[in-house]
Amino acid sequence: TVDPWQLSESHKHTVLNLVKGTWKESQSSYDVVDPLNGTTFISTTNTLISEIQEFETSLNSCKKSGLHNPLKNPQRYVEYGSITAKAASKLREPEVMEFFTKLIQRVAPKSKAQAYGEVFVTQKFLENFSGDQVRFLAKSFSVPGDHYGQTSTGMRWPYGPVVIITPFNFPIEIPLLQLMGALYMGNKVLLKVDSKVSVVMEQALRLLHECGLPKEDVDFINCDGSVMHQLLLSAKPRMTLFTGSSKVAE
Repeated sequence: TVDPWQLSESHKHTVLNLVKGTWKESQSSYDVVDPLNGTTFISTTNTLISEIQEFETSLNSCKKSGLHNPLKNPQRYVEYGSITAKAASKLREPEVMEFFTKLIQRVAPKSKAQAYGEVFVTQKFLENFSGDQVRFLAKSFSVPGDHYGQTSTGMRWPYGPVVIITPFNFPIEIPLLQLMGALYMGNKVLLKVDSKVSVVMEQALRLLHECGLPKEDVDFINCDGSVMHQLLLSAKPRMTLFTGSSKVAE
């Protein structure tokens, strides 16, 4: 929904939130400045504390057993293998690869080679987890017992409602790899990417939706740190994966 070659003050793009399967604007917005000339070229939704209830409700709609696990909705492992295969194929297309490479360059201080490398690694990750690899990732184990009729069985289980918070310096590689790993195992994810570069993951999510990703499986929020802090306290996710500095984490 954005053209990275035309992106400018006169061709401004608005980054939306995604909650309960719907793309939405917020009452407030955050201006992203074009690093090339200092003008505003992206308007990112800036969720207020008064607007976080919908995200909390959506996240907590998922039980701790997750959206799928070895005993519940196991067909979703196969479905995610198919989604991943389609996404890997799409991202391999030269025009799609070039699209994300250019988009990263527009918001992050990277050379074309660095931006391309990030997209290339992401595509290879998707390729590696295509088909049955998602199902194999969730393999369980069984250990013989120490007496007749007894065995120990272990299964890989999701956390359920989880949050992923990622930094600005890898706009697609860090969030997408962490996101897919969480989804493969059956978690429902609330994703927060640095607002300066979140346009990249917004477009990546739209690509994944085109490849079959259920829109309700991932919520995508744009907000400042204080709002995200309050959302974590109120939603109480069972797992939070944060990538960034210790200062921000504290």
